[in-house]
Amino acid sequence: MYPLEKSVLDNVLAHLEIPNITSATIRQIVSVSMAMEREAGERCIHLELGNPGLPAEAIGIAAECAALNNGVANKYPDIGGIPQLKQAGSDFLKAFMDVDVPAHCIVPTVGSMQGSFTLMLLLKQRLAERDTMLIINPGFPAQRHQAKLLGMNVQSFDIYNYRGKALEAKLEEEMASGRITAMIYSNPNNPAWTNLTDEELEIIGRMATKHDVIVMEDMAYLGMDFRKDFSKPYEPPYIPTVAKYTDNYILLVSASKIFSYAGQRIAIVCMSDKVFSRHYPFFESFYEMPAFGDAYIYGVLYCSSSGTSHASQYAMAAMLEAAVKGELDFVGHTSEYGRRAGLMKKLFTDNGFHIVYSIDGDKPISDGFFFTVGYKDMEGGELQEKLLMHGISTISLPSTGSEQNGVRVTVSTVCSDEDFELLAKRLKAFNDVYGDVKNQ
Repeated sequence: MYPLEKSVLDNVLAHLEIPNITSATIRQIVSVSMAMEREAGERCIHLELGNPGLPAEAIGIAAECAALNNGVANKYPDIGGIPQLKQAGSDFLKAFMDVDVPAHCIVPTVGSMQGSFTLMLLLKQRLAERDTMLIINPGFPAQRHQAKLLGMNVQSFDIYNYRGKALEAKLEEEMASGRITAMIYSNPNNPAWTNLTDEELEIIGRMATKHDVIVMEDMAYLGMDFRKDFSKPYEPPYIPTVAKYTDNYILLVSASKIFSYAGQRIAIVCMSDKVFSRHYPFFESFYEMPAFGDAYIYGVLYCSSSGTSHASQYAMAAMLEAAVKGELDFVGHTSEYGRRAGLMKKLFTDNGFHIVYSIDGDKPISDGFFFTVGYKDMEGGELQEKLLMHGISTISLPSTGSEQNGVRVTVSTVCSDEDFELLAKRLKAFNDVYGDVKNQ
């Protein structure tokens, strides 16, 4: 029964050979929380793993089943993507972002995880003097691990103190050495759920052009800033993107969250024509393909997976096409996460917690898939451990590169009234132990 003693957690960590929970991967934390469940004899509230909390879009399932019935399972897909998906991706970006990306610059990958990993490999090679990835923190921890696995140097900074105009001077400082080959961030942000303002996106785009840095914009939660209605294709407001302000961009658009299609591992890498077509001497000598896009498709992706699941490509193409036609309101469907976040934030703040990353410009952040909370002056790892002993599993902000105290909360797995009641009960028990008389 929760709460468990600290010794129980220590024993679990020792058994799983995890020396420091603060820096553990998300999947390791899931293993810890499951072990704690067995010790407690009660289920843990899993706020650590961002599994979709909505059904997969039926249009995708039907298209995938039809493709399998039509015999695609015994055929290798075109590594560059089936024509339907490439055109649907191009149309989707125009419909919802007002960005023109030619169909030949749309490439499917085995989720955005494969997309970012394989792109980093190529970006490390493009110019000998550029060996460093710039990461705007907080960010998705796996992307920092990807750069580390590839032997890349990493520079990073916490955007907490560099919003608005302050971002320009910070980027100038980071890029001035000429070692940065690319930068990556998520928007909306995982874990903070901050959304970069148009002013900030313009700064990033302008600085990327000035310093010949390629921007990887991870749009896993595309359209989920629910403060505006981005659901109407070919109508403003359009989803903000750095692609409006530079040609040095690569967009990562995944089906995992916007279509709740995470299990089928399908995403598209969307390059500007300038990025796709640019020639590099190293690529010509090493891959015998001078263009970035060709080296990516036929040099890197071919070796890493020999293509993306054939049937899943048909699924994503169908979902993108339906969204463009106004037949699939993916923004409306995912707005359920905003409702849950609003309720969950109140449960946390009613029990002594505060929102850590709370403002975009002069506006409170949107309610969405994630948010961040702190408790008094507890450090992130300490708060993570104490919540876990009370049956609430999270990840610490330090594990995301943040310099702030707190943890990340994922809303997707808290679905039912029973879930909300259990979370409220556990948070109250936590605050009863660690709060002062006023909080109680």
